[in-house]
Amino acid sequence: MTGGNERGVAGGARLPESDSTVDGRERRDRATTVVSRALADRDSAAFVHAGTDRDPGIRYSCPHPVTELTAVAYDGTAGEWLVRSAADAERGHPAERLASALADRGLEGTILTPPRVPHDAALYLEQAGFELASTDALERARGTKTAGEREAVATAQRAAGAGIRRAAAVLADATVVDGGLAIDASDGGPDPLTPARLRTAIDEAVVGAGAFPAGNTVVTPGSSADADAPLRPGDPIVLETAPRGPAGYYGGLARTLVVDGDGGRERRVHVGVTQSFRSARSMLTAGTESVTAVEADLEAEVRSFGFSDGDAIETRVAGVGLEPRERPVAGGDEIGPGTVVRLDVAARVNADSWIRIADVMAVTDEGERPDWLAAPSQSLSPTALLD
Repeated sequence: MTGGNERGVAGGARLPESDSTVDGRERRDRATTVVSRALADRDSAAFVHAGTDRDPGIRYSCPHPVTELTAVAYDGTAGEWLVRSAADAERGHPAERLASALADRGLEGTILTPPRVPHDAALYLEQAGFELASTDALERARGTKTAGEREAVATAQRAAGAGIRRAAAVLADATVVDGGLAIDASDGGPDPLTPARLRTAIDEAVVGAGAFPAGNTVVTPGSSADADAPLRPGDPIVLETAPRGPAGYYGGLARTLVVDGDGGRERRVHVGVTQSFRSARSMLTAGTESVTAVEADLEAEVRSFGFSDGDAIETRVAGVGLEPRERPVAGGDEIGPGTVVRLDVAARVNADSWIRIADVMAVTDEGERPDWLAAPSQSLSPTALLD
């Protein structure tokens, strides 16, 4: 098998066609291009990785669903991918069998592997006579998304939006009882609305939208109150969720909502934060920028609304895909056409509360405005998210 031909795999497992075949071919072509360049630049014989379905690198480089321990290699000389799986009828560790297959092909010298290749897999490769060197080629390949990957992120992001809107609906219907927010209980009486209850509401909506909360839902009350205490009117409540969609890709969304807010500083902070997203979008429309440059632009835009160096402002920009945070993630990584990134901005209102917003942006061709993926209203008002 060479290039994007996914119907057969040399020397073993046959990759069945599935609903992800087309996208799998595109991903494999991307991986082939980046890995081949790394092998040529470092005069190496092959690239090898091993792991389970929990490893995003394995899921990315295998165009079929992975359910068992799997070892995958790219033979740079033959221009061919090889796969060995624990599900195969052959006995032995997949990495051991793959190492033997590479040696039988006459390959020798250096093998490139991801830095986090399992220790036992590394030992099998060394026992077969290869020297190992680490590469981030696969992570770099994953930094540019195919159309199918972008839609998979958008699917997860729509589920995130469903969760945030459910929370907004709960907050919009809440009443104030003894200084705290309450919702109607099954017996008709008021029931305290706690962060845990609101988090459960978000997770239920995420599941209802076909995604998995993945333990990434957080509700941060805008006060120093105990986490089990009722949420309070007038406090900024930060809602964050990063669900995993059915294809294994993540979304990432954060909103800050206030019930019966009185404006003031929270309003000014909110305006600065929301405007920073518009500024970053314009910046990336003009051309490719580094993570550091976009983070700096987000902060500068917030500060332009009258905030001093002493005012706490936090910005984070990172790719999103098979992991909640992936390439581009380091300061020097570039954000350009084909990247999908999460922009996260937070600014302090007072000692106990923040205004925080996070959205996912897909960067298309240079000169075109990047797309926000399934982004609900950024308003502080819960009712605004229900329109």
